[in-house]
Amino acid sequence: MFIKVFGMSVIGMDSYPVFVEVDISQGLPQFATVGLPDTSVKESRDRIKAAIKNSGYRFPRSHVTVNLAPADIKKEGTGFDLPIAVGILAAEELISEDSLQNCLFIGELSLDGSIKGVRGVLPAALKAKELGIKSIFVPEDNASEAAMVDGVNVYPVKTLPDVVEFLSGRSNIEPLKLDISKIFQEIRQYDVDFNEIKGQKQAMRALEIAAAGGHNILMIGPPGSGKSMLAKRLPTILPDLSFDEAIEVTKVFSVAGSLNKNEMLIAVRPFRSPHHTISDAGLVGGGQTPRPGEISLAHLGVLFLDELPEFKRNALEALRQPLEEGAITITRSLVTASFPAKFMLVAAMNPCPCGYFGDRVRACRCSPQQIRQYQGKISGPLLDRIDLHIEVPSVKYRALSGKEMGESSAEIKSRVNLTRERQQKRFGNSGIMVNARMTEKQIKAYCPIDEESHKLMEMAIEKLGLSARAMNRILKVSRTIADLESKENIEPAHVAEAIQYRTLDRNLI
Repeated sequence: MFIKVFGMSVIGMDSYPVFVEVDISQGLPQFATVGLPDTSVKESRDRIKAAIKNSGYRFPRSHVTVNLAPADIKKEGTGFDLPIAVGILAAEELISEDSLQNCLFIGELSLDGSIKGVRGVLPAALKAKELGIKSIFVPEDNASEAAMVDGVNVYPVKTLPDVVEFLSGRSNIEPLKLDISKIFQEIRQYDVDFNEIKGQKQAMRALEIAAAGGHNILMIGPPGSGKSMLAKRLPTILPDLSFDEAIEVTKVFSVAGSLNKNEMLIAVRPFRSPHHTISDAGLVGGGQTPRPGEISLAHLGVLFLDELPEFKRNALEALRQPLEEGAITITRSLVTASFPAKFMLVAAMNPCPCGYFGDRVRACRCSPQQIRQYQGKISGPLLDRIDLHIEVPSVKYRALSGKEMGESSAEIKSRVNLTRERQQKRFGNSGIMVNARMTEKQIKAYCPIDEESHKLMEMAIEKLGLSARAMNRILKVSRTIADLESKENIEPAHVAEAIQYRTLDRNLI
């Protein structure tokens, strides 16, 4: 008997329908899976056999052929276990074929018949809605993320018998319904605040500029000066994610398999801080079957690279394309996948190997040559893509012990939101949302400067040897500073401040 069941697979960020075709015919007992399955799909036959038997059903002693169509696209993952098992039981007439109409099945089977969670359920649910599929059967662990998609019935299932009994009409499973707007508001909370920071007013000013214009920033300072503390609080002053943006971020986490069991939606800006030993594939994405890396998990949020010179040079150089384009494309022999990567890069480094060059309290033990070599680990092209370089000095005791509270994240965010609104009005429907993403044409149109500002730029170029890209970065930052002050035109003071944020363009030694 021949049965067709709906499944779903993921390539990059997009899901595509897979027709799980099951045919049971007379012949020697055999279980063959065709349609370009990978190892995890081929191994599913043993899981499915055991799950069906241990659930109290008889596995057919016939020739079982499973075809995953379209057959020219590689299938990977364990999410095909459930649709294959349902197809076999339907072919054995334990499930009515009519009950499978307009239904999608996703899930991994344990040997005892229980259904485990899989990755990529949210994009699969979005694709199902697009295709007009009304019912989705997903593992209970994934039900909440699938229920974020309005217009489809999401049935959380724990075991294979639950699915069989429901489709046979002998039991009932209520589709999961969530108050999405209420959940979205409840989980949009941060545990940290900028008013916890003592001192570092210049660094906080630079972070506000970075947040207002979407600029990348590099902090240079000795150990313990508060670089990590500052970076972790940056998401709290960024504009709130819209619901559509939250779904976009959650899709990335779903595809990567990084959503927690009880996590249904990423409603706050992501903050990712990978260790400096991370591989190229771990940072930008990759693998035999491409998966999103840290830069994609930081999409619409912050990627924090602490101890920047300690990262592998190849990994850092791989950041150059996504920093410019906001996306990363990974090509393998059988598949090409694209992942979003519109993130703010926040990096931190010591000024020298010992960390205390230029410190007001502790003496540096490094030679000039060691300092140059250490700073030289970061390439010029990468530095050119970082808009602000700032020094974060150690904080004096009196500043640390003072009881005076600084500005809260909410106060700073209000200014950032107003500045972002000005930028959105300026750029209209061009697809550009922040000053940091301006093109050459837009820089010429929106960043004109007067003669005094031209002289400042000329002096900076002569003394610092700035590249054309670094000059454009200064103009973009100047535009953001002017926007923060509600100024229509860029003034010399704005240009002068932006030039100050190019620390590594100057010789520190």
